[in-house]
Amino acid sequence: MSSTVFYADMHTRSHDNSKIAKVGRLCDAVGLKKIVKKNEPTAIKLHFGEYGNDTYLNPTFVRQVVDKVVAAGGKPFLTDTTTLYSGSRHNAVDHLQTAYSHGFSPSVVHAPVIVADGIYGENDVPVRINAKHFKQVRIATEIRRAPSLIVLSHFKGHEMAGFGGTIKNLAMGGAAVYGKRAQHATKVQLNEKTCISCGKCVSVCPQKALRAVDGKTRLDAARCIGCFECITVCPIKAVDTDWNTEMHPFIERMTEHALGTVKGRQRRVCFINFVLGITPDCDCVAWSDMPLAPDIGILASLDPVALDQACFDLVCKAPSFDPALAGKKDFDKFKARWPKTCGEVQLSYGEEIGLGSRQYVLEKI
Repeated sequence: MSSTVFYADMHTRSHDNSKIAKVGRLCDAVGLKKIVKKNEPTAIKLHFGEYGNDTYLNPTFVRQVVDKVVAAGGKPFLTDTTTLYSGSRHNAVDHLQTAYSHGFSPSVVHAPVIVADGIYGENDVPVRINAKHFKQVRIATEIRRAPSLIVLSHFKGHEMAGFGGTIKNLAMGGAAVYGKRAQHATKVQLNEKTCISCGKCVSVCPQKALRAVDGKTRLDAARCIGCFECITVCPIKAVDTDWNTEMHPFIERMTEHALGTVKGRQRRVCFINFVLGITPDCDCVAWSDMPLAPDIGILASLDPVALDQACFDLVCKAPSFDPALAGKKDFDKFKARWPKTCGEVQLSYGEEIGLGSRQYVLEKI
């Protein structure tokens, strides 16, 4: 059965048709006011961006969603979870400082910011899903307990997942540290012959699995939690993983956690994807690379799989910013950048486990 995905493009020549106005109309189209529980908290889940990144969601867009929640009688708060990897969001204190520095202060967005899994990412609740990899998953307490949930996602690439949209935001972003570790559950490998011992991986490893020993980088695989930050920062890819065997189950585990975030609350959750600044990397990295394609629009749905599928299809059909691919049409731009990934597993497996449908009807507003 097809799900409806509402779509607003980026063309505008008036105040009434601005991007900000389009966010508000998408909230109305998806029935946000029916999702909000009056006089109760509403969690607005988003990604505040790693410090140094500049393509995270625009706070002025988020403010429109906050205003719609207030108008519907809800009590909105912005939320995200701590990270496995070291960085500017590894604990709640640093995370809040990063959120405020990126413009997500109450004075701008008119809502408080609450880190959903506590100071060190240890606050979670079990959710039974009875899926292939997990019988139950552990989801961040304040995201799971909020009576209503609105998920705002920047649709972009990801070095491991292929692309990141609503499903990844629900999964990695919805889980506390225990859930994040369960999703990754993948060890990295170090090629000591090609390693130049630059120390970049050592500096970012939160578990000290990578260490400098007598001027050489060494890996203690038993300490590795599979956060993959070392793979991201290694300039010559001497740190890697077994892509052929690890990526498919990794994305399945991730998708099962997305199911856990929304399980049993489908009538109290909606999703909005911003297909803008379509960078090859997640907003978790401390930079923003050149986009893979031009800005496409903002989309919303009650179905997370249909929404990500529609965004994926639109990016595939869009022209490429890569000069080497300029003449090629209708192709997976994320896989072109990250050829070892299998991002579409999020969609196929999400449909298989009942997270949503890949069939959709695109309704332009």
